[in-house]
Amino acid sequence: MDTRIASVVPLFVFAACHKTVASAPPPTVEVAEVLQSDIKIHRQWVATLEGFVNADIRPQVEGYVRKQAYRDGAYVQAGDVLFLIDPRNYQAALDHAKSTLARNIAALGKARLDVKRDRELIAGQFIPQQQLDNDVAAELEAEANVGSARANLAQAQLNHGWTQVTSPLSGIVGIAQLQVGSLVSTSTVMTTVSQVDPIKAEFNISELEYLTSAKGNQWARPAQGDDPVLELILEDDSTYPHPGGVVAINRQVDPRTGTIAVVGSFPNPGNLLRPGQYGKIRAAVDVRKGALLVPVRALNEIQGSYQVGVVDGDGKVDVRNVQCGQQVANELIVERGLQAGEKVIVEGFARVRPGMRVNAKPAAFGSTDSAAPGVASEGR
Repeated sequence: MDTRIASVVPLFVFAACHKTVASAPPPTVEVAEVLQSDIKIHRQWVATLEGFVNADIRPQVEGYVRKQAYRDGAYVQAGDVLFLIDPRNYQAALDHAKSTLARNIAALGKARLDVKRDRELIAGQFIPQQQLDNDVAAELEAEANVGSARANLAQAQLNHGWTQVTSPLSGIVGIAQLQVGSLVSTSTVMTTVSQVDPIKAEFNISELEYLTSAKGNQWARPAQGDDPVLELILEDDSTYPHPGGVVAINRQVDPRTGTIAVVGSFPNPGNLLRPGQYGKIRAAVDVRKGALLVPVRALNEIQGSYQVGVVDGDGKVDVRNVQCGQQVANELIVERGLQAGEKVIVEGFARVRPGMRVNAKPAAFGSTDSAAPGVASEGR
């Protein structure tokens, strides 16, 4: 074969390959704009729910329980009868107190008649002064006896009335802690009634968070009017639909933990929330003015640091290290490394290199966006 022809063939193949590489289109990536906005910074704390008022039901008298007059776990009104204690002993004491009062009233009537007669007789000097003095003293003693009998009757009526154990408040009544036929005393806890609408949520914030609130938006203070500032996140990660507010802050910081107790209040229509439940309290503790936000999926973790791909107006890629702040929903606050309006790659970062040209198209966001691992998220 002619050597001139042999030398031409490799050149032709090389030229063809070079032409194929040069004609490859730039890779397509999805980008999102760096947004700038005023962002509320939220924190979360573990909370325990408690009844707004909790009353242990104890009898005021001793006796045997004859009846449980309510259904366990039901809603009761203030004054509803919960238990009946055998009233027979107290009925007998009540009847005795009534008869004693009647007898003393009769004795008082006689003593007054004696004094009235003595005053008429002594005017004519028919009786000595000593007899009048004795009858006046007897009248005073009879009046005292009547007063004592009235007090005994009132106590007997109270004891008899206390055989009906009633609820002191409206709320949810717990399961009975005894059975019919049990002997109870004044120290026996029969059940508990809790006012659950509204319901309390107790949680602890740090001393620094308390001071920040006092110097900032003052979220951690008793609510002024109808200004709810608290959200409640339930065990199933759902957000309770009725916001609440702070009603009390403890008088001191706990020196063992460096925290201060805060009590929140939430409406509870339907009594969904119950004492003893756990949840998370969420509150906006600060506002970041002009914060820069990027989607969490734009962040790429490399050995503990984070990088983003930035596409300029000419489609050229620049890879930057950034410093991230708090997560807000599916976005992150970027503290350093980006500017508002820049385009960051949210899909296709692995296919690009610094200086490469790409075909950038707007990203379509959905509910499947998730947080990047290791990025600080809101709450505690």
